[in-house]
Amino acid sequence: MEGPALSGILTQEHFSPRNRETIATLPACTPEDVGAAFERARAAQHAWGKTPLKERAAIVSRFHDAVLAHHEVLLDVVQHETGKSRSSAFDEVADIGLTAQYYSKSARRHLKPAKRQGAFPLLTRTREYYWPKGVVGMITPWNYPLTLPITDALPALLAGNAIVLKPDAQTPLSSLAAIDLLYQAGLPRGLFQVVLGDGPTVGGAIIDNADFVMFTGSTATGKKVAQACGERLIGFSAELGGKNPMIVLDDAPFDRALQGTIPASFSNSGQLCMAIERLYVHDAIYDRFVPALTELVSQLRLGTDLDYSSDIGSLISQEQLDKVTGHVNDAVARGATVLTGGSARPDVAPFAFEPTLLENVTEDMELCRGETFGPVVAIYRFRSDDEALALANDTRYGLNASVWGSPRRAEKIARAIEAGSVNVNEGFTASWASTDAPMGGFKESGVGRRHGREGIVKYTNVQTVATQRGMNVAAPKGMSPEKFARTLIRGLRLMKKLPGRS
Repeated sequence: MEGPALSGILTQEHFSPRNRETIATLPACTPEDVGAAFERARAAQHAWGKTPLKERAAIVSRFHDAVLAHHEVLLDVVQHETGKSRSSAFDEVADIGLTAQYYSKSARRHLKPAKRQGAFPLLTRTREYYWPKGVVGMITPWNYPLTLPITDALPALLAGNAIVLKPDAQTPLSSLAAIDLLYQAGLPRGLFQVVLGDGPTVGGAIIDNADFVMFTGSTATGKKVAQACGERLIGFSAELGGKNPMIVLDDAPFDRALQGTIPASFSNSGQLCMAIERLYVHDAIYDRFVPALTELVSQLRLGTDLDYSSDIGSLISQEQLDKVTGHVNDAVARGATVLTGGSARPDVAPFAFEPTLLENVTEDMELCRGETFGPVVAIYRFRSDDEALALANDTRYGLNASVWGSPRRAEKIARAIEAGSVNVNEGFTASWASTDAPMGGFKESGVGRRHGREGIVKYTNVQTVATQRGMNVAAPKGMSPEKFARTLIRGLRLMKKLPGRS
């Protein structure tokens, strides 16, 4: 681990959800350790911020190649510390590959000085410049421990920043393995620091020292992060919770929709902010679609082997298992019907839970509006497009949504859904993998965006430099303020007739 010298007094045990065996005993940082990590990162950033962007991009490009070359080892690490299936672990490797490739090629386009329209034609030359924030503090969750820290860090590094990362205490090894590959690719030592420990202690110290904060986690914690950043008047970006809807219209491509519902709902055992938890099926096809989907879900293979033999892996912890079990049990006790699944599977892994479909979920159930964050989907009927849209938008969240149907009809509904990403005839991968487009949430699902231009420019301070030629922006000597005002009025009228930039 690249980081400050640690006191050695505090440690934390690191267990695998595959079998509860100890993987490692790791040091836990104090606030003083976090402060020292920021000092080292800040010292490294001074030179890095002056490094030509072409050289930064070359390092990221080499890192891309290293990740692909070592992907089997990375998959093993991810599976050991998360218990997820190998297919879900591979999603993380693929995402790093896409993101590294995109930003190593596009960073110059996003960050190059831009010419802007000046105050006065011919007389004012205005340019926009992008300078690094300094040291970016990142706080990342356990559900995607490889890709979330790295794909958020890559644009920040390309923009000239240093990083201090706090990975979740349950899953630190994946990010450490990837960061080692970054250093092998040529990243200057000290530039990417990692601090370990509990959220309130270490996370709070990161916010106290950072120049910008990138946070991924729950909405409740995100609000606390926002408040703390506001106290310091520093920028932050946050991807938070979701209760994502899928709408299946009566003209949907039936078989594709059936197959697409599986990864949309059960990737990463449903422990995905963009996963579908609410499935709305048109009344005209409900009685065909739901039994067929139930059959597909019942056939999914549950397991944690280090190969591609399983479709669904384990949940991360006893705490997560208790939450998922609690949501399902509460719904059943209040009248919901389990179509398939619904039970923990300790015979598979300590925290494994069956992929689950439920009907008759009502407002009095925790499952109805609360984010379950597990392999559980509630299914509802609808009879009109307007009804489906109203149901989809009836949530405090707005991260992701999915609509299946004829493209023109589905796209019309998609544009009216209050979510940062909406996929037509796909679950979530199409929008997520479109790395040139911004990704983030509406309402209580987040602030700011990752991916695209927004995903790198947010890590910069934007500066405007305007050079005035020929005359000052004031009344010339000898001209009265009144005459100057009349002259400006005439000038503004003339400027309106000039062609503008669309």
